[in-house]
Amino acid sequence: FTITGQTYTRKVDAMVISTVAGIGATVNKFCTDVRLLANLKEIEEPFEKTQIGSSAMPYKRNPMRSERCCSLARHLISLASSPLNTAANQWFERTLDDSANRRIVLGEGFLTADVLLNTTQNILQGMIVYPKVIEKHINEELPFMATENILMAMVKAGASRQECHEKLRVLSQEAGRVVKEEGQANDMLDRISRDDYFQPIHDQLSQIVDPKLFIGRCPQQVEKFIEEEVYPVIEKYAEKYAAAPSLRV
Repeated sequence: FTITGQTYTRKVDAMVISTVAGIGATVNKFCTDVRLLANLKEIEEPFEKTQIGSSAMPYKRNPMRSERCCSLARHLISLASSPLNTAANQWFERTLDDSANRRIVLGEGFLTADVLLNTTQNILQGMIVYPKVIEKHINEELPFMATENILMAMVKAGASRQECHEKLRVLSQEAGRVVKEEGQANDMLDRISRDDYFQPIHDQLSQIVDPKLFIGRCPQQVEKFIEEEVYPVIEKYAEKYAAAPSLRV
C-alpha cells in the first residue's frame, strides 16, 4: 500500500470476501440447476451403493450434495455484507471493533468456499446423465416449440400469417388441454396432420420438427467453451483436480 496507517484499509477484506462470495453464487446457481434437472430425472448426482436418499421414503434419490451446497452457498453469500459494514464503520484510521468480526468472516469464508468447491468437483466427476429421458421431454414439448417454424413454412407456401397463427393457437390450446387435463400425450402434430388447412406442408412436418433445427450454434459454442476455457484450467490444475475429494454422504 502506498499510504497506510497501523493496518491496511478494511475495504481490502470486503473485496476479498466479495470475490469468495462470488464462488458461492456460482455454485448455488449450478447446484440449483442440478436439483431441478434431477427432479425431472434427466440427470443425477453420484449415488453411493448404500446411500439413503430419504429416511422416510426408500425410493428417493435426493440430490443431497447439491442441497448441501445451496445451503452453504447462501451462508457464504451472506458473509459479503459483514466486511463492507466493518470498512464503512471504522473511525478515522482504525478502531478495534473490526477484529472479532473479521476473524470469523475471513476464516468462515475460505473454509466454506473450500467445502463448496470440493463438493462441486465430486458432483461433476460422478454426474449421471439420462439421454432417453431428455429425449422424451424434448419430444413432448417439440410440437409446441415448432409452431413458429410451421407458421413460417405455411406463409412461405402462400398462407395468411394471421389466419395460420389463429389456427395454430386453437390447435395448441386443444392439445395442451388434453395433456394437462387428461394426462395424454401431446397430439399437436396429429391435429395438424388431420387438418386440411395445413395440407401444403403435411409432407414437410417431419423435417420441420427435427430437434437439430432448434439448437442453433449450441454444439459449436459448447466445444469452443470447453476447448478455450475449461481444458486450459483443468490442465493448469491437473495435479489438484486428479485428487478426487472424498465425501461422506
